[in-house]
Formats: sequence, structure tokens, C-alpha cells
Amino acid sequence: MSIGKILIFVGIGLFLLGLILSYAPGIFSWFGKLPGDIRIQDENKYIFIPITSMIIISLVLTLVINLFFRR
Repeated sequence: MSIGKILIFVGIGLFLLGLILSYAPGIFSWFGKLPGDIRIQDENKYIFIPITSMIIISLVLTLVINLFFRR
């Protein structure tokens, strides 16, 4: 697959993600609110570490990449 085709697919994917986030923002409302996501809030600072959310996103992306790019 050439770099041009990859850039086209990435662009289309970003466009579709933008449409989804614009017209249906509630779809990703779970992000950052799962058990295992760490939130530390103090008077002057706020620390957020989305461990569980990142693990789920990593698993989904791994499955998608393996489905489309496996030889």
C-alpha cells in the first residue's frame, strides 16, 4: 500500500470521527469515566490519567489494524 493511499484513509477516518463528534457527542461520553481511570483534584491542580480508557482504545485499534492489514 502506498503512502498516498494510507494518507487518504487516515484523512477519511479523521473526517468521519469529526462528523461523529460533532453530531453525536454522547457516543464518547464514557471516555475517562471508567473504573481504573485516575482523577486527582486539588485546589490548584487537576491530574487525570485514563488508564482503563487507553487500554480499551489500544485493544480496539489493535483489532482493527490486524483485520485490515494482515496478510
